[in-house]
Amino acid sequence: MEVSLCKADVSEAALIHEMQVRAFMPLLEKYQDFETSPANESVERVSARISQPLSDYYIIKYGEAAVGGVRVVQKENHLHWVSPVFILPEYQGHGIAQSVFAILEQIYPDARLWGLATILQEERNCYLYEKLGYVRTGEPKAINDKLTIVVYEKHLQG
Repeated sequence: MEVSLCKADVSEAALIHEMQVRAFMPLLEKYQDFETSPANESVERVSARISQPLSDYYIIKYGEAAVGGVRVVQKENHLHWVSPVFILPEYQGHGIAQSVFAILEQIYPDARLWGLATILQEERNCYLYEKLGYVRTGEPKAINDKLTIVVYEKHLQG
């Protein structure tokens, strides 16, 4: 099935919020990171992110089904930051995330540096980003005794 990205607007904040909660709830339950987990964000917060300048929110489609979301924030010096990116649990492991990142690189050809943060303890996520050419940078940041956040970057040629 084909993966596609549909740019979201504020009218879709509730749908994105519902998928975000479903996707991140297993991690919230596992790591108890109530302050930082996207599963704990309000629909108003999602709506505000959609409305931010230099921020594009997309609904990830797998065939006709909405299966997740991804937000890209354009920062200075051609840096594009991905936060959050999520796929509903029942659609994980189908190569959807890999396709999403390839599509993003096509949508933003001016990007020279991509960045994102993820959970160090989620080895599948770290493996995915490393497979896509991302390299871990900076110091890991402990959120609590169960969860550490790490930053990844991918440099592209100009």
